[in-house]
Amino acid sequence: MRNRYLDLLRFLAIVRVIVYHVTGYATLTLVFPAMSVMFALAGSLMAASLTRSGPAAVGRRLRRLLPSLWVLAVIVVPAMLLSGMAVTPRVLLWLFPITDPPANNWGALALSVIWYLRDYLWFVLASPVAFWLFRRAPLLTLLAPYLLLVAIEVGIYPAPPPVLREFGLYFGAWMLGFAHHAGMLRRLSGRVLYPLALALAVGGGAWIIGHPGPRGYDLNDNHLGNALWSAAFILIALGREPSGVSWLGRSRLADRAVTVVNRRALTIYLWHMPFVVALTPLVGLVGWSPRQPVGLAIRVLLVFALVGLVTLAVGWVEDVAARRRPELIPGGPERPTEPAVRAGTESAVRAGTESALRADTALRADTALRADGEAADGAGAAGATVERAVVPAQRVAGETASVEINAGGS
Repeated sequence: MRNRYLDLLRFLAIVRVIVYHVTGYATLTLVFPAMSVMFALAGSLMAASLTRSGPAAVGRRLRRLLPSLWVLAVIVVPAMLLSGMAVTPRVLLWLFPITDPPANNWGALALSVIWYLRDYLWFVLASPVAFWLFRRAPLLTLLAPYLLLVAIEVGIYPAPPPVLREFGLYFGAWMLGFAHHAGMLRRLSGRVLYPLALALAVGGGAWIIGHPGPRGYDLNDNHLGNALWSAAFILIALGREPSGVSWLGRSRLADRAVTVVNRRALTIYLWHMPFVVALTPLVGLVGWSPRQPVGLAIRVLLVFALVGLVTLAVGWVEDVAARRRPELIPGGPERPTEPAVRAGTESAVRAGTESALRADTALRADTALRADGEAADGAGAAGATVERAVVPAQRVAGETASVEINAGGS
């Protein structure tokens, strides 16, 4: 069964990313560090896949990640080539963005979110080794990315390769996802979890205040503060994960929205930024200031509307990549059971019921022949036998495939 709480976290993270990219409000990064949360959720799913399938999980994750990127590339890469981008072998990075693929002036901003896929690819490729190490030395493996980041930020390891900086910044969240899958976070007592989260939040907050970036106290401008603050958030969000979110199922609209966003997370993530960039000047042309509440609200609504349209058009690619039946809008009612299956089930239930009745009749006849002293014991045995013969209701297996979330952002 899907974990609807994790689905809800992913839904909130994706919505927060889009709203942040439209509004630019730095406070949103502090209230909900969506990027690190998404890496933590992805790390938990990756650990589950490695537990089930071993290193073969890497290929499955890549298969589900790349097709949606290729759909985007089929449209934007020719457009960038026609508008002046040079044709070089680096264009092939759009097939497998192990490093930033090339882009021209307008594409560099509209497609800036590709960095998340780049980091995600690195983390997936590193996961089999990291998971092996985590099982043998969990605490040291958890601390390693944070220690690397501290060494970089305080100057012990100056000018590291960009990929190592990204491992220091976000692989710690990925490893916290490993710890979530292993149950380590849930097993932490409140006397350990809450003081630890508080210490991380205080340390991260102090670093952020002492090292403000060009956008003020925006987590994206402060790597060490980002990592520590986000770790505190993840510890609480995943370490005190509720047993369920039954209230979500009581609202058909909310439940369907969470399902749709989770099933189309990669499409939404990849396409929202081009619309954000395109709408910024257009909203100004009609007289709505992009920084005023009305202008911001209009842009947010327009971005969500346009993302919804493109998701209807190409979101089904995520179903194909996950080897699911393609759907226009995910989460619809399940198809009815095939008539042949229903007929077979009904026959089995009837046969079981008839057997139970025959057994009951035989036991009653046998009980009638016993002496009065033995009749009570015989009746008790008959009752127990009949109770065991009751045919349980048929259980219909639900779909258990999970979809990776690739929503991220700043």
